[in-house]
Amino acid sequence: MADITLQLGIKTDPAQYRYSYEWLFRLLSEEGVKYVQLGTFFEVYQLPDEYFLQLRHTAEDCGVKIHSIFTAHRDMGGFFIDEPGWECVARRNYERLIAVGSLLGVYSVGSNPGAVYRDRMESKRRGIDCYLKHMKELMQVAKQNGVAWLGVEPMSALAEPPTLPDEIRSMAEQLKAWHDQNPDGTARAGYCTDIAHGYVDADGVLRHDHLELFEITLPYMHELHLKNTDSRYDSTFGFSEAERASGIIEIAPIREMLQTRADTLPVDELVGYLEIGGPKLGRDYSDKLLADQLRESLRYLKGVWPHSA
Repeated sequence: MADITLQLGIKTDPAQYRYSYEWLFRLLSEEGVKYVQLGTFFEVYQLPDEYFLQLRHTAEDCGVKIHSIFTAHRDMGGFFIDEPGWECVARRNYERLIAVGSLLGVYSVGSNPGAVYRDRMESKRRGIDCYLKHMKELMQVAKQNGVAWLGVEPMSALAEPPTLPDEIRSMAEQLKAWHDQNPDGTARAGYCTDIAHGYVDADGVLRHDHLELFEITLPYMHELHLKNTDSRYDSTFGFSEAERASGIIEIAPIREMLQTRADTLPVDELVGYLEIGGPKLGRDYSDKLLADQLRESLRYLKGVWPHSA
């Protein structure tokens, strides 16, 4: 039986526009958490190379590693919008994100694929085909930039593929087949699986729970998001004592599935990134609560998610 090493990290979204990255890196260092997934922000595509080289240096000085970069704002949605300008911007931004990832020395660069306009659902197939075409080319760009993986996040709505089991399998298999045909010229592409994503339909009926969808992604998973949610997969929150009482996500079954099915995974080390938004942004009474919120969730996860400090 294969072994899997599980590591703990955090996605930087809750600190964005609220605290400096150095503040977050020092908090992680104090908590013994090494890995960071940089969430994108509006300026990320225009900032000079020097900014990211300095950010990498700042992280290293604090004893943490920026291991991944991932979209925070559905930045690459242009692949699903049937207008050449949107598609062109999405492609240009993705190439820049890969270049940024290379400057930071990351293992993976990723995004959710994008969303179909709900009043134009008939364009979904075209959008998927457009996305996959660009992803195959971007796998070559990533390889040229020294990035090992491109990440894709399965979602929770028909308008945001992949969500359904067949979509999850089909899109991943197409990207895997492309890499297998071109192993020396392409980076790998796989899933950054969110443990709190399930599919509830338009009538509010649960069709596929998070554990079912999680299991389907195992052969393609190279990183994951750790968060809590409610029974409708509506709200996102962390793992404080109160949040654990109201949420549906239990870490133990996920950890055990990864450990017992390790031979299914394409990697032997997997980082789980705490991904939460934090308290209300931009209020004096709420911004000050972020540090305690992060520490409480991270301390809980350190007790249930094996990791190396």
